[in-house]
Amino acid sequence: MTSSTPRTFVLVHGAGHGSWSWKRVRRLLAVKGHEVLTPTLTGVGERSHLLSKGITLHTHIADVVNLFRWEDISDAVLVGHSYAGWVITGATEHIGERLSGIVYLDAFLPEDGQRPYDVLPEMQQTAIAAALNRGDVARPGATSALLRIQSSDDAAWVDQKMTPHPVAVTMDRIKLTGAVERIGKKLFVRTPQFASPAYDAALERCKNTRGWRTTVLHNCGHDPHIDCPEVVSDLLEEML
Repeated sequence: MTSSTPRTFVLVHGAGHGSWSWKRVRRLLAVKGHEVLTPTLTGVGERSHLLSKGITLHTHIADVVNLFRWEDISDAVLVGHSYAGWVITGATEHIGERLSGIVYLDAFLPEDGQRPYDVLPEMQQTAIAAALNRGDVARPGATSALLRIQSSDDAAWVDQKMTPHPVAVTMDRIKLTGAVERIGKKLFVRTPQFASPAYDAALERCKNTRGWRTTVLHNCGHDPHIDCPEVVSDLLEEML
């Protein structure tokens, strides 16, 4: 099911990624007349020259909120991949009235008062704590193997593009009032080839919460917008 009426999509990438990762989905939606914005968060991708210790989760939330305000975006579908689940959830507290739908693409679905650090596996928590103690600005981006990129050509492309991600973003607590639940259309997409207890728990939570749709993509890795962009594009159009 697709819509013949052009609409606006704002697609927010995951940790270490950038606008580049949405290239295929952006093209598929744009050719149908939709407006597609793919902001790159401060400190990564083509904005990696801005990497600093001062970048927090709230910096990235502001990146998205300010995009909506300066571009006068309304009636939009907001999409967050992976880490960006934190970003879009926080942003919705400020721009919820501008959204017609929200999509979590194999992403974190935070609860009030949580930090990204709190829901990570113990091994990652240990690595982050050590990085912070050393005064590191960032942690290395994930590899294509970890992301379960399906094509060898795509794997080489992803490994070339990934950048370190600001480490301080993991320590901010998010303050939520339930703005996400007030959005009319909500979708959670899971790709189980990528192991994540946090994403599995979020999927079950959405399955058991009124107003949510869920879907599971078994043939894609953690970056379905790279592995199967046509499927993702179709899912997004179903939000209209």
